[in-house]
Amino acid sequence: MSATLSASSLLAVPLAPLVGAVVAGLFGTKFGGNHIGRRVTHSLTILGVLVAFVISAMTLKSVVADGARFNETIYEWMTVGGLKMEIGFLIDGLTAMMMCVVTFVSLMVHIYTIGYMEEDEGYNRFFAYISLFTFSMLMLVMSNNMLQLFFGWEAVGLVSYLLIGFWFNRPTAIFANMKAFLVNRVGDFGFILGIGLLAAYAGTLNYGETFAKADELAKLAFPGTEWMLITVICICLFIGAMGKSAQFPLHVWLPDSMEGPTPISALIHAATMVTAGIFMVARMSPLFELSDTALSFILVIGAITALFMGFLGIIQNDIKRVVAYSTLSQLGYMTVALGASAYSAAVFHLMTHAFFKALLFLGAGSVIIGMHHNQDIRWMGGVRKYMPITWITSLVGSLALIGTPLFAGFYSKDTIIEAVHESHLWGSGFAYFAVLAGVFVTAFYSFRMYFLVFHGKERFDQNPDAHHHAADAEPDHGHHDDHSTPHESPWVVWLPLVLLAIPSVVIGFMTIQPMLYGDFFSGAIFIDEAKHEAMKELAEGFHGPVAMAIHGLTAAPFWLALAGVVLSWYMYLVNPALPAAIKRACGPIYRLLDNKYYMDWFNENVIARATRALGTGLWKGGDQGLIDGAIVNGSWKLVGRIAGAVRWVQSGYIYHYAFAMLLGIFVLMSYFVWFKR
Repeated sequence: MSATLSASSLLAVPLAPLVGAVVAGLFGTKFGGNHIGRRVTHSLTILGVLVAFVISAMTLKSVVADGARFNETIYEWMTVGGLKMEIGFLIDGLTAMMMCVVTFVSLMVHIYTIGYMEEDEGYNRFFAYISLFTFSMLMLVMSNNMLQLFFGWEAVGLVSYLLIGFWFNRPTAIFANMKAFLVNRVGDFGFILGIGLLAAYAGTLNYGETFAKADELAKLAFPGTEWMLITVICICLFIGAMGKSAQFPLHVWLPDSMEGPTPISALIHAATMVTAGIFMVARMSPLFELSDTALSFILVIGAITALFMGFLGIIQNDIKRVVAYSTLSQLGYMTVALGASAYSAAVFHLMTHAFFKALLFLGAGSVIIGMHHNQDIRWMGGVRKYMPITWITSLVGSLALIGTPLFAGFYSKDTIIEAVHESHLWGSGFAYFAVLAGVFVTAFYSFRMYFLVFHGKERFDQNPDAHHHAADAEPDHGHHDDHSTPHESPWVVWLPLVLLAIPSVVIGFMTIQPMLYGDFFSGAIFIDEAKHEAMKELAEGFHGPVAMAIHGLTAAPFWLALAGVVLSWYMYLVNPALPAAIKRACGPIYRLLDNKYYMDWFNENVIARATRALGTGLWKGGDQGLIDGAIVNGSWKLVGRIAGAVRWVQSGYIYHYAFAMLLGIFVLMSYFVWFKR
């Protein structure tokens, strides 16, 4: 155990939010009798997350400055044969960074929630949920074994179900949380298969012990096939990541998660849940490096998600859904980086994305409050002069998202694009095209939203739902105001925006050297540079963040992003009639995008119906017909018929028994005479 990292202080990181969640959930809700008020509830939960953040920051300092590491078992649950079930922590550069990102973003969301959920009936319950969510994610990222990883994995899924359906009296929210739950079960089935295969063939659930046997696993074939066992394991694990990190075709739950309150949209999309899959693959890099087939599969899936989910963001009119589709696209970028063996670049983008995506979501929520819960960007415009703080912070988030040089997103996105360009795996050509085209698409839909909301003609007085909530708008959380003029949000809402805007600008510049080309992830991420040279080649051409930003001004991604911004400015501010004309001219394409490539239709009408038919067939044919009809009912009917026949033989008359004996003797004699001679 490291002298600078103690088990007790590390244990306090996940337990502090858990204590806040338990107290708020038991004593601040109807379930526990409402013994504590709103002020006590949010104070306790914020204090818990603050404690977790402070210890996480101290841990990161020790890891970076002193090279501190920790990998110990905290509690041994049980031993089954040679398989140990443990709770333990693994602290290295990857974990320490994730701890800080999760706790900081969660802290900002907690503070923001005070203003956003004001007067909501479920105020205390919401704070209990988001603190529990934070605990679950911390248990996931701090784990040193796959049992605890799976616990955190399922826990974030469960709490996300509760949060997406927070307004449980809305049918759309109930549908959305059930959809998220079911789609994630599909991914989790693959995930647990991968863990089971590792447990079966490696004989351990501990990360270090498993990685030590990676070379042995790479020599084995999957029983009954010619497939490499390590490839099957890695693809199964990645299917789990496809569900949690919303990769095509298991992405369909993420846009509908907007039915939850905006603070949880920020927490899910920025620092928790959707980043779990990216983190898991990076943590399992010693395994994934052994299978080029699995890496190519990851590369192609990520490329499809990055490009085609970005297209869907172009036609969205709900401010939160635009940001949601940008999350899908950016998760695709991270996944592409994983497939190119640029694990550090994927995690680097995970970090930068967490800050500016939380900023954009919370900024969208601030706009929703200021616009009196109107979420349709078509009925906004000119909001900049009414909400100056929200405007400038949203602009910062948008510039970071599109990869503007010197902003955080520039360093991580450009690194991913260059890493894919240097990759020689199958599918890297398509992936490079996808991430490069995605730059233009991202810039276009991001600034389409920005211009429609903050610039141009004021349209909020023309909103047909100006004096009542639209069907898909969020409920009024007590922000009662009958005026249609926008207003700046209270300080508890805009303060987190300012605090998130700072790292959205500077964090990439400050950390790219140690995280990508230093030893920050030493011992945490493994790359076989002899086979996968992308990051090695990028390191040779890196001459500092300033030089990278200057070079970025002449690179293709910058000009593609600029073209997207200029085109959106022209279409939505200079010539606003053009989008409608394009929509009419490209009717089939628009309908394809509006129906989200008919993925929901396919899932509901093909997969769901086929599953229901299969279930009905198993129920009627298997359960009722075979088990109940043939085995259970059939067995007693057969016994009854035999008993009925035997009953006639047992007549009680001696001459009947004598006749039966003679008949039996005759049969035996005939048998021996005719068949044994």
